[in-house]
Amino acid sequence: MSIPSGASARTVGVVLGVRNLSQQGLFVLGGSAADRFGPRSVIITGCGLRVLGFGLFGLGTSLPVLVAASALSGLAGALFYPAVRSYLAHEAGDRKAEAFALLNVFAMTGSLLGMLLGSVLLLFDFRVCALVAAGVFAALFLAQLFAMPQRQPGRRGTALWQDWREALGSRGFFPFALAMAGMTTLENQLYLLISEGAHQATGRAEAVSVLLAAGAVANMALQLRLTRGLQRRGGTARWMVPGLLVMSAGFLPPLLTAGKSEPGGLGQAALWLLPLMAATLLLYLGVMVLHPPVIELIPHFGHERLTGTYFGLFYVVSGLTAAAGNSLIGWTMDLGRTGWPGLPWASCAAIGLLSALALAALGRLGRLPHTAAGVPPAEPVSGRRTAHVPHPALPARPADEAASGSAEGPPPDR
Repeated sequence: MSIPSGASARTVGVVLGVRNLSQQGLFVLGGSAADRFGPRSVIITGCGLRVLGFGLFGLGTSLPVLVAASALSGLAGALFYPAVRSYLAHEAGDRKAEAFALLNVFAMTGSLLGMLLGSVLLLFDFRVCALVAAGVFAALFLAQLFAMPQRQPGRRGTALWQDWREALGSRGFFPFALAMAGMTTLENQLYLLISEGAHQATGRAEAVSVLLAAGAVANMALQLRLTRGLQRRGGTARWMVPGLLVMSAGFLPPLLTAGKSEPGGLGQAALWLLPLMAATLLLYLGVMVLHPPVIELIPHFGHERLTGTYFGLFYVVSGLTAAAGNSLIGWTMDLGRTGWPGLPWASCAAIGLLSALALAALGRLGRLPHTAAGVPPAEPVSGRRTAHVPHPALPARPADEAASGSAEGPPPDR
């Protein structure tokens, strides 16, 4: 935006701020809409709004047009992000962890392809990039309109504030969302602390892309098989605390090269990049372990009719707390430039450790649904059971995996 259209840094900041506010702040509305009107209609509406938002980006460069485009784009994300997860939670039955693992693989694939395609399109013009993005979402809009199965939405007669009060009052849900802010904060460091560290250590901007591409490839190759492997070893929910500890440990290797800059050649730059590569891969590994069971667990805090509301509130709480965490890391980065360069890295490791301790404490206090202990949730927090509905998008589980799973314990939500 700033280079091809000549927009000032302040204008770009305003546009990005509007986009983040309209998405993070309205997640709960998207989740509640999914509960009331059905996830399918909300997903399709979100994609339609994204078409309009990116179309506006491609048609004008004045501040009012950019702000309107950004607001529409953010609102679209607020609608379909929790609705997609609500749809999967309803459709995947007792294979939720695999479903969310598969969703993570496709999301990571899309991020990698989008980064590469966007880099090419920006060589031509920002407006070309925006219009191509609008075309992608238009194709998704049509595909979902005609291919996504129609499900009967669960109508609600209560007011929105009553739904939100019921969800926030659910035993353990709000403390769980606060504890998981560590996951979101550390994951965001891929684009803040790790990116800054890679640029500083190598003196080359493309080093950041190398790290992100390596992590994305690892995710695409390992996510689904890792999730299935953890299911056979007591259930994925048993591994949430270890996943947070792995994410925390990822910020220790960069302590070896913290503060180093201006390498004396390509070889030294590659050597200094190795600790950051280790940090990136450990962070991706922790997310691969942690993300599917966390998303699988959220609907079990309450009744099925409020699945979308729980997802929306979770992302609002974790987003706000993660924003505070990012501000803290930014502050330690400033302090590290004039003091100990390892301060932000140590701070991230401490955040991950505190988050893991908080999650373990919630488990010991019995504030998590039974599925978090890797046992059948015969009586979840809401007292409901989840019926199994086969989902055609999930790869079939091999017979030997099914046998191994039944020998070592059932999947966590079966």
